[in-house]
Amino acid sequence: MTQSRRMLVLRAVVEDYIRSQEPVGSAALSKERDLGVSSATIRNDMAALEDEGYLIQPHTSAGRVPTEKGYRYFVDRLATVVPLSEAQRRGINSFLSGSVSLKDALQRSARLLSEITGQVAIVASPSLSKATLRHVELVPVAMSTLLAVVITDTGRVAQHGLTVSAMPTADDINRLSGAVNEQCNGQSLSSASETVRALGGTGFETVREAADALADAFASMALDERANELYMSGTSHLAHSRSLTDLAPLFDALEEQVVLMKLMSNLSEEPSATGVGVSIGSESHTPELLHASVVSSGYGRSTSPVANDSERNKTSPDQDSTNEPIAFVGSIGPTHMDYAATMAAVRAVARYLTFFVSESGSGD
Repeated sequence: MTQSRRMLVLRAVVEDYIRSQEPVGSAALSKERDLGVSSATIRNDMAALEDEGYLIQPHTSAGRVPTEKGYRYFVDRLATVVPLSEAQRRGINSFLSGSVSLKDALQRSARLLSEITGQVAIVASPSLSKATLRHVELVPVAMSTLLAVVITDTGRVAQHGLTVSAMPTADDINRLSGAVNEQCNGQSLSSASETVRALGGTGFETVREAADALADAFASMALDERANELYMSGTSHLAHSRSLTDLAPLFDALEEQVVLMKLMSNLSEEPSATGVGVSIGSESHTPELLHASVVSSGYGRSTSPVANDSERNKTSPDQDSTNEPIAFVGSIGPTHMDYAATMAAVRAVARYLTFFVSESGSGD
């Protein structure tokens, strides 16, 4: 569809339907919108849009409502996400800045995003497979067991038991820990595994077994593609936005966390002008989400301080402060959700988490 006027009519129908959730008629558009044409012309455009699959008329005497195709056209034309207001940004910073840990930040983010959108919010913690090593501590816990306490750049702490036939001395354990922290800091866990396995020279003979066990632990963690946990908030909002017939399958979808994780991860990794991925209805290929839309954005490692939204919009997505996403934040709601507002909120929370992870990993 290339006709600019029809595009304006479709956008108006989508916006009005999102606001009212009532079929939109040509007379209402003519009265409330300055489209520069008569009600009859708008009615003809709406009929053409219906023929092309962008709108549907629920009843003969009713107005039109958008189809999935109509919503997709609308979302794809949101070349830029409307920045949040200064008050909204202050509110986000105020609520999330009180976080005392990564887990606390993720829980707070889910609650806040749910409150902003009035929809279900889901935030994933970073998987170890995408983390880099910040610090490791080796602690003897039994006659033949060392506990490796691994801290990653995301602030996540993982523990792994290392079995040895004979416990090294405290000096040897400290020497191994010091070498690992010096040589592996900032490396991916898979690279750290190779570095530790290649350790040699005087002073490491007595800890060779412990070093190999630690290398195996790093390799195992590097293969962990799963996000540690999903933090979810706002399921009570569903009762206010969905019909009872739609609730059961949607709750089933929320229970299928592996399916949601894969869908939202894929959306967050797809490049877009807005930095936000959107799946509408059947696009998710998940029957339980047939009447729902999913909005997701990745958060990751920050290379510069977080600017406000108006400053961010001056840069391209490739120049954003986020590198490869290490996890995602997203929102699930009805297909008639306010896409612009939801996308703005998801992106804002994702950027805050990027900054939080970067600050946690810097050791400041």
